[in-house]
Amino acid sequence: MYPQFRFHAAWIHSSELQRKSDPFEIGDLDFRKTMGSKFSRQWPPKSKPVRPENGYQKIINFVTTSFFLRNLVSKSRRRMLVAGYDLDMSYITDRLLAMSYPAERVRAMYRNPLWQVKDVLDTRHPGRYKVCNLCIEENYNPANFHGRVEVYPFDDNHVPPLSMIKIFCESVYSWLSCDPQNIAVIHCMAGKGRTGLMVCAYLVYSGMAVDEAFQLYANRRTTNNQGVSIPSQRRYVRYWSEVLSFTGGKLNGPPYVNLPATTTRELRRIRLYDAVNINSVFVAVMEMQEIPNQIYRPSIEVARGCCREIKQGGHGSSSPRYYLSHVDGEYKDQAEIDSPRIVMQMDTERPAIYHKRCLDYRFKKPLEVSGDIRVIFYEKMIGSRLFYVCFNTAFIKGSLLQFSSRDLDKVGSKGKSMCGPSFCLELFFGPVNAVQQ
Repeated sequence: MYPQFRFHAAWIHSSELQRKSDPFEIGDLDFRKTMGSKFSRQWPPKSKPVRPENGYQKIINFVTTSFFLRNLVSKSRRRMLVAGYDLDMSYITDRLLAMSYPAERVRAMYRNPLWQVKDVLDTRHPGRYKVCNLCIEENYNPANFHGRVEVYPFDDNHVPPLSMIKIFCESVYSWLSCDPQNIAVIHCMAGKGRTGLMVCAYLVYSGMAVDEAFQLYANRRTTNNQGVSIPSQRRYVRYWSEVLSFTGGKLNGPPYVNLPATTTRELRRIRLYDAVNINSVFVAVMEMQEIPNQIYRPSIEVARGCCREIKQGGHGSSSPRYYLSHVDGEYKDQAEIDSPRIVMQMDTERPAIYHKRCLDYRFKKPLEVSGDIRVIFYEKMIGSRLFYVCFNTAFIKGSLLQFSSRDLDKVGSKGKSMCGPSFCLELFFGPVNAVQQ
């Protein structure tokens, strides 16, 4: 079995004092009483804290050890009492440690102070830890952690490309396989969403089921069982599980990763069904751009428009449209695979769309999109974001992508107020490799 699935028996969270039981905890109260000596022996002796070098940092250190601000900022994330420090970190397994950003200067007042994190890691795992930084917005000197820092940057509250997840998982697996005492420390800024996405991706890479990985992370990292809560981040972990193949069994080494080829699709229409309390919505389509020799992929706007209310008899065309489509892998007969087939699609308006308010935007010219896409909706042209959604074109089945309000990311109060009971976001695409006739 993979050594990283052995769970840590000695970690203690401050929030555990208010919890009677933990479904993933090892044992119960009686177990703690009988094994108390083992628990105490696994903790290293309390070391003298690493003190800052100057007076300014001494003040910051005093504030961080005596003020409640960091506990307030950590919200429902579990904290850990270790070596005299109260830190926003959690062992997901005994070899995967999730935490918030190791901060310096003023930011250390409400994040994990870097010098405290360093002291804990050097005391508990001397020479046996590697840090994975997922932040694009902040960085620090890798020398703080003896140069054992790798950076996998992507935007806050968003998703990474699958290629980055592959590099991350392979690197963590290689590090943990080098020595049974090695651990991987993963963090973003808050140490929850992006961290949870990558931790769960690695758990799946190690053979765990997706839902089991989500549940384990939620239980170990949060007090309210809300771990990876952004729908698109959960969607990408499921994408990742689909490209893994355990040909030799889940206990016989890492899986084979078959990343999908970049798939280009023609986005033709964006429609919001059952939109209430609003007459128009602005929409921006973003596409991740690959930059040579750079792991980070920024999202670039490729189109912008306005979804307006559909009025009966005044929108769309009732005539059918014909496309020439090369459909790969749909037929078993090789002759049918090699030859194109004619697909007829009825792109017409149905009377049902007039029963509720629907907002619609049609591209005058089909928009070609490929890879990782983000569609953002705004109340106004500038600012006032309502919600957004992320997806990869390689995983689109058929010509429609549909999202309920539960599938959308960061839906604010205004976004919730515009979603009727049967709200649905629909993205309509032309067939794969389509050419309009």
